Amino acid sequence: MKVLHILDHYKPHFSGYVFRSSYILKYQKELGINPVVVTSPKHGKTENPVEEVDGITNYRTDKHEFGKIPFVKEWRLIAALEKRIAEAVRSEKPDLIHAHSPSLNGIAAVRVGKKFGIPVVYEVRAFWEDAAVDHGTFNEDSLRYRISRIVETGVLKKAQSVFALCEGVKREMLSRGIPESKITVIQNCVDMNKFSPVEYDQEISEQYGLDGNMVFGFIGSFYYYEGLDILLDSYRMLIDKYADVKLLLVGDGPAVNFLHKKAERMKLNSGLVFTGKIPHQIISRYYSVIDVFVYPRKKMRLTDLVTPLKPLEAMSMGKIVAGSDVGGIKELITDNEDGYLFSADSTQSLAQKMSELYENRSKFEAVSRAAQDTVRNKHVWKLAVQKYMPIYERLLSKPD
Repeated sequence: MKVLHILDHYKPHFSGYVFRSSYILKYQKELGINPVVVTSPKHGKTENPVEEVDGITNYRTDKHEFGKIPFVKEWRLIAALEKRIAEAVRSEKPDLIHAHSPSLNGIAAVRVGKKFGIPVVYEVRAFWEDAAVDHGTFNEDSLRYRISRIVETGVLKKAQSVFALCEGVKREMLSRGIPESKITVIQNCVDMNKFSPVEYDQEISEQYGLDGNMVFGFIGSFYYYEGLDILLDSYRMLIDKYADVKLLLVGDGPAVNFLHKKAERMKLNSGLVFTGKIPHQIISRYYSVIDVFVYPRKKMRLTDLVTPLKPLEAMSMGKIVAGSDVGGIKELITDNEDGYLFSADSTQSLAQKMSELYENRSKFEAVSRAAQDTVRNKHVWKLAVQKYMPIYERLLSKPD
């Protein structure tokens, strides 16, 4: 069975989107599927129109200047991607097309599938219109938002089967009239061989002055919806009570300058560490020195619907995770069993939870074991990727 995957971007880029894609492709190969990839113009320019990545053929779509006129540039992008998918179909003769969000990929895939008589499935990792609101592309009450929502729903209806990242995304699909029988949830997962408990890294600890302190931390992208400003405010309250507490923020992103300025105003420099972006191959060293991971996502449609990946990585490594009670995090954590929850958008609630964790570290060992069990039982890539197979086989067994 040959499956043509349509991706927004792929390696050599590094992102949660790329990591999920790479594991899907890897384990599909292990199942005997022959995956092929087409990347959209948003992947960016590459030297070769066709490249081999991890033994998988990648067809690149040339990056064009599509202009800045709303809707016009999107439709030009779709047209370019559609043309490239058609070229890949002629060369590779896939049995099935698997498009991954955003909806621009889905539109192009559905068009090509109809033209060549190939089944098309569509996978939603997040709803494009909600991500655009958070990035400031447009507002939730704007015409662009409403049209983007209509377009997304149209792709869901036209694809023969759809996959949802999590239960929150599935509920949204159901609210748009998509039959439950058409939806399969393929959750975010973790490679437990790469994210497993490691020894405390003394060198990193000494580099950032963490020795002898309890370390709260965050590893991930610095988006505004992550609520790191709330974490800074809560940390300020915590250090008024405890002198031996540090806060380690690992990563980079759109909110980084805002957070640096806020930290300077609050005079947090002595206890707060910004590491900047860290190479993925050594990130486990930074996981090792953090006692409690805090994910204070703000409450909005995006965070209520979509589950984050980084808390799962921390849980897989046996780390303690505290997250806000938005829908996407509540899907991952059972409060006081395999992690902890606090009220979203509440500095007081987070500060209180951090204080409780400081005072009750004796519970950490049991919670750590439970966190690893949760990942092992619910979030392992090999088991998750197997869920694609019956859907693929059902679509391919249908008579023409």
